Amino acid sequence: MRCEVRAFRCGCMGMVIVLAGTVVAGAAEPRLRFERQRIGDVIYETACAFDVDKDGAIDIVSGEFWFRGPTFEQRHRICELKRVDDYYDNFSDYPLDVNGDGYLDLITGGWWGKTLQWRENPKGEPIPWKTHAIDECGSVETTRFWDVDGDGHVEAVPNAGGNVVFYKLIRDAQGKGTGRFSRHEVKMGDCGHGLGFGDVNGDGRGDFIVPEGWIEAPEDRINGKWTFHPDFHLGSASIPIPVHDVNADGLADLIVGMGHDYGLFWYEQRRDNAGERSWVKHVIDADRSQYHDLVLDDIDKDGQVELITGKRYRAHAFSDPGSLDPVGLYYFKIDGGKFRRITLDYGPAATSSGAGIYLWVADIDGNGWKDIIAPGKEGVYLFRNMGPIEADQ
Repeated sequence: MRCEVRAFRCGCMGMVIVLAGTVVAGAAEPRLRFERQRIGDVIYETACAFDVDKDGAIDIVSGEFWFRGPTFEQRHRICELKRVDDYYDNFSDYPLDVNGDGYLDLITGGWWGKTLQWRENPKGEPIPWKTHAIDECGSVETTRFWDVDGDGHVEAVPNAGGNVVFYKLIRDAQGKGTGRFSRHEVKMGDCGHGLGFGDVNGDGRGDFIVPEGWIEAPEDRINGKWTFHPDFHLGSASIPIPVHDVNADGLADLIVGMGHDYGLFWYEQRRDNAGERSWVKHVIDADRSQYHDLVLDDIDKDGQVELITGKRYRAHAFSDPGSLDPVGLYYFKIDGGKFRRITLDYGPAATSSGAGIYLWVADIDGNGWKDIIAPGKEGVYLFRNMGPIEADQ
């Protein structure tokens, strides 16, 4: 099925295309209405959104630039990035006040630089940002941010060097960042492409997921010993690997995209009468490739999370299976172990959006509905969520 193009509008914000998501099966639920806007002419694979200059408007950050909200027409350079073939050496953008000055900074890292870094916000001034090294952790595929130790603050977890290591911001007595991080090893070696975090065994603590198994959290997640369980073989998995009770049976399951191949799957956790754990693989979508980034969030305000994802464009310089297929951006409704795909965009990369390696989901325009920023080598796009389409439209 194809997206319904309901209107075109040209103006000071550039072309805005109004789209109505379409479903793959005859679902009766209301569809959401989105407005698609390309942000500048950049082709970075990561993006985030926050108020860079504290003027009350949310800005968009992607790669070398930040784009001033609410129109995102004006851009300011953050830094210059190394470019290697199809890639810019910037594999995540995440806002965090690292130095405690009240302005959100950026945490990032790159494959070729092999270093986890943070970029210092110059208090909103339109000047370059100073880059600080956190650690030489190895080639960074991307970095994720989870509250590993349960203290209410996120830690940085790069998928880098075949290891699982998290970095905790050191805070002062007032809880402000000091610009320094402590390093904590979970598992060194043989961790591969793919990383997730969530409570697998139901003990209230978040565990790590890697392609060859899951790593059980100790009670003391800073000083305790993490235990590896080699329960499965996921392949070249997505980053992240979301942990979610897909079929509502009280057990945490895994949602896994193939980052460099065809397929999107979920792995059902089962336990026998003796408490032994096993995993059953189910197909969500076998016909699309390069599901590299997966986000769980409630974008239709029904109280249930949706799976937001899409096809990455030009990963590994066209050498991955499906590299020349059309790109697409989707969200999936999850209902009792069944997934329904709603297509937000689909088509050739010259005119359509996929998903790079770092999607961002948040209410950008303040209308109460969460929007989607979809970066990629085909361009960086904002999908403004305008809420449900009325039944008579």
